[in-house]
Amino acid sequence: MATRLTSRVLVVEDDPQLRRIIVGNLTARGHTVREAADVATALTELRAEQPDLLVLDVNLPDRTGWDVLREADLPPEVRVLMLTAVPVSPRRLAEFRPVAYLPKPFPLEALLRLAENTTRCVDEEAAHEGT
Repeated sequence: MATRLTSRVLVVEDDPQLRRIIVGNLTARGHTVREAADVATALTELRAEQPDLLVLDVNLPDRTGWDVLREADLPPEVRVLMLTAVPVSPRRLAEFRPVAYLPKPFPLEALLRLAENTTRCVDEEAAHEGT
């Protein structure tokens, strides 16, 4: 039974300082992390390789994180963690079903804990599929 040692994460956040902090901390915890600052780059990255976890800001400079989810049409095994500075409507949550969302500002440890729990589930599912 072969399991992946690192989970693939795509961080989509337009704030360069916050993106750098998130990417650095996820990388330090053993994840393979790619990054994007806008919808166009996020969609390009998602077409190149689908991550196990998508950390996605709602408000991006060219459009919204919801547009990313709508256009990327991700399979259900890609987990989505939304970051937002504005309240998220229950309708949006029901439509896109992220595993979680964090209102900004959020404690970094909360994001890291959610990422670990989410990617651990992905690794466990991969292990079960390999048996």
